[in-house]
Amino acid sequence: MTKKPLEGVRVLEMGQLIAGPFAGKMLAEFGAHVTKIEPPGTGDPLRKWRLLHEGTSVWWAAQSRNKQSLTLDLRSAEGQDIARKLVAESDVLIENFRPGTLEAWGMSWEELHALNPRLVMLRVSGYGQTGPYRDRPGFGVVAEAMGGLRHLSGEPGRTPVRVGVSIGDSLSALHGVIGILLALRHRDQNGGEGQMIDVALYESVFNMMESLLPEFSAFGAVRQPAGSSLPGIAPSNAYRCADGKYALIAGNGDSIFRRLMDLIGRSDLADDPALAQNDGRVKQVQRIDAAISDWAGRQPLEDVLAALNEARIPAGKIYDVADIASDPHYHARDMILEAQLPDGTPVLVPGIVPKLSATPGAVESFAPTLGQHTDAVLERVGIDQATRDAWRSRDII
Repeated sequence: MTKKPLEGVRVLEMGQLIAGPFAGKMLAEFGAHVTKIEPPGTGDPLRKWRLLHEGTSVWWAAQSRNKQSLTLDLRSAEGQDIARKLVAESDVLIENFRPGTLEAWGMSWEELHALNPRLVMLRVSGYGQTGPYRDRPGFGVVAEAMGGLRHLSGEPGRTPVRVGVSIGDSLSALHGVIGILLALRHRDQNGGEGQMIDVALYESVFNMMESLLPEFSAFGAVRQPAGSSLPGIAPSNAYRCADGKYALIAGNGDSIFRRLMDLIGRSDLADDPALAQNDGRVKQVQRIDAAISDWAGRQPLEDVLAALNEARIPAGKIYDVADIASDPHYHARDMILEAQLPDGTPVLVPGIVPKLSATPGAVESFAPTLGQHTDAVLERVGIDQATRDAWRSRDII
């Protein structure tokens, strides 16, 4: 049987909420053995975020699948000692505390690297482990603002809006996973030496900002929010149809633009040499948008999309979650999976991305209850039952 890509990789997850745990989730889906440390009694705060089923967030079912849950008070000397034992046997440590927290517990990178030279350590924080802002508390929403995304979100002249999900945290998790895989590859090629990965939330957002900085540097241009349009690329916008629904139409390729104009009965625009390339279309984007809006506004959404698909023009409706859950393409691609909550209640969760042809990811176990694997993990590192009972009485585990 073919091994999973990360089979045999042991991961210790100390992170909470989104960024660190999302990284751990992705590693676990591709075979890594992930042990998650949670505070006794309360657990990861994500357990209480958004909508709850019998006291636990249904988000938990997606974020923590394939993981083991170990309750451990990292503020106690005993908890810190157990954490070091686990670090000593781990390939990867994930943490997203404020910088300085692990140092105060005697678990700096230097100390842990000396304990386990093969260790790869992912550190996710608001502003990174260095720099004048390192000690500031940082959340994803603040990183989205500092990284330039929030300024671009929304309608011109209106209050900037958030994207709608914790995109700053998720982008940081993805950068963290990339860093972990690079570091493991380096370790395997260079004598087994691990390294530390420093991921800042704001930098993960900033890395997605495309031409924002070069445009400012070259032209002094400060890009502004533009609602549903895509500034500098035309035509690409949301167009209201006769039934009040919106079609997203991306007709910004040169040949695609010509097909779009022919479809909507505007061959005059298709044949206009001034509109043959994107830079010319940008100068007349209002004229083009008006023509598309007039055409879309005379038909219901489904007719608009059918015509666009027939003409091979990229387009789609704006999905809500009900659309997603019932969409045949999502189901055909295994992007809607069924999990179970602790009481056996079924719940739908997102599928696994990316899709590997030979070694695809998998859901091997549902999200754990708080401390479900505490005894098994502690027994493995030599903590007997009497000691565990004593620690429980003191809320250490």
